[in-house]
Amino acid sequence: MISPVGGGIVDLPPFFSLSAFDTVGSTNLEARKQADAGMPEGKIVWSRRQEQGVGRRGRNWSSPEGNLYCSLLLRPECDPLTGATLSFLIAVALHKAISSALPVGSDIKVKWPNDILINGKKSAGILLESKTRVDGTLDYVIVGTGVNIAAYPKDTDGLPATSIKAAGGNVTIELLLSRYAHHFLESYMIWKADGFAPIRAEWLIRAAGLGQKISVKLSDMPLEGVFSGLDETGALILTLDDGKTKRITAGEVFIVP
Repeated sequence: MISPVGGGIVDLPPFFSLSAFDTVGSTNLEARKQADAGMPEGKIVWSRRQEQGVGRRGRNWSSPEGNLYCSLLLRPECDPLTGATLSFLIAVALHKAISSALPVGSDIKVKWPNDILINGKKSAGILLESKTRVDGTLDYVIVGTGVNIAAYPKDTDGLPATSIKAAGGNVTIELLLSRYAHHFLESYMIWKADGFAPIRAEWLIRAAGLGQKISVKLSDMPLEGVFSGLDETGALILTLDDGKTKRITAGEVFIVP
């Protein structure tokens, strides 16, 4: 498939269709418009720049030209709790795509719930938005992703940031998008056929801080403990100093030095 902006080739499997832009307010917003208009799953909205990029919890996502900004429309036909596990699938797909662009031996990890770290610094983020039908099942899920290829902000969500280029890597936006799409589709077919368990296993192999002391910043208080794993829904399992475990479903994770 030929991109109408920039002339680069984007190689997408038949599952996907592409809407490409020079500039949009937000790829997630454009994808939601297309979803509400009845667009089938597999639509990718990609833009060279975003004027109003949004990260988790409504935070601004820096969106200068040279990075990858895209949103994927999915219609997984499941309940919202199951649909939320798609963020781990996306993280694995992005990890594989970004790894292929980095020098051999680079330290690249996935951070709960949905960040990609290179050498301990944030290089990519994931944002899921969804619409639910009256019967409680998902009408659609929009998966927004931003990957720092050439540029990066000073920090994001309290973490230092980096880019593929700063980490010694080299890849075009078109090639990274193509690799991400191929890795995503492979994992999505596994997720549909076998559920979250095999995706969880792949995510844990790549997990930052697994088995280590971490601090989780919650809305009401911080908690410290050992990151022991994920449960069947994707919640983080935190083992406290007294041996008890706590399931964390939302919060910011920091690895304790």
